[in-house]
Amino acid sequence: MRPPRKRGPFDEAPDSTWMRVRPAVSVMAGSLIAILPMVAHFPILPPFGLLMLLGWRLMRPDAIPIWAPLGLGLWDDLLSGQPFGSAMTMWMLCFFMIDLIDQRLVFRDFWQNWLIAAGGVAFCLSLARLTASPLAAHVDTAVVLQIAISVMLFPVVSLLCAWLDRDYEPA
Repeated sequence: MRPPRKRGPFDEAPDSTWMRVRPAVSVMAGSLIAILPMVAHFPILPPFGLLMLLGWRLMRPDAIPIWAPLGLGLWDDLLSGQPFGSAMTMWMLCFFMIDLIDQRLVFRDFWQNWLIAAGGVAFCLSLARLTASPLAAHVDTAVVLQIAISVMLFPVVSLLCAWLDRDYEPA
C-alpha cells in the first residue's frame, strides 16, 4: 500500500462539489444493482444501496445529511419494486437508531460498526419481508440467507466507501 500523497501549498484542492455528492451517488449506484438482469432461484442479492448508505454513515457521519435517506430510499423504492415508501421509512429508522447509538458511545471501532450494520440490515430486510410478501409465503429461509450474505459483504462495502473517500480532508 502506498503512502498518501502530500499536497504542496500550490496544489489544486479537490472539487468540493464532487466530495459532497460522491456519497449520494455511490448509494444510488448501489441501488442500481437491483435492476441487473440476474436469474436466481432464491432472492439472495444483498441490498447494495442500503449497505453503501450504512457504510458511509458509519465511516463518516457528516458525509450524508440526516434527511438524505428519504430521497435515497425513494430512489431505491423506485428501482427495487418494493412497496412505495418502505425503503424511505426503514432507512430513516436506521439513521435514527445509529444516531441513538452515537449518543451513547464515545467512539466505535470496526467490529462495532459491523455489528451496527448487521442489525440495520437484518432490521430492514425483515421488515421488507413483512411488508412485501404475505405471511403464508415461505421465504424466511431466503431472507435469512440474504441477511447473512449482506452482513458478510459489509466489510467489502466499507472498504469501497473508504476508497471513494480517500481524497477527503477534514476542515
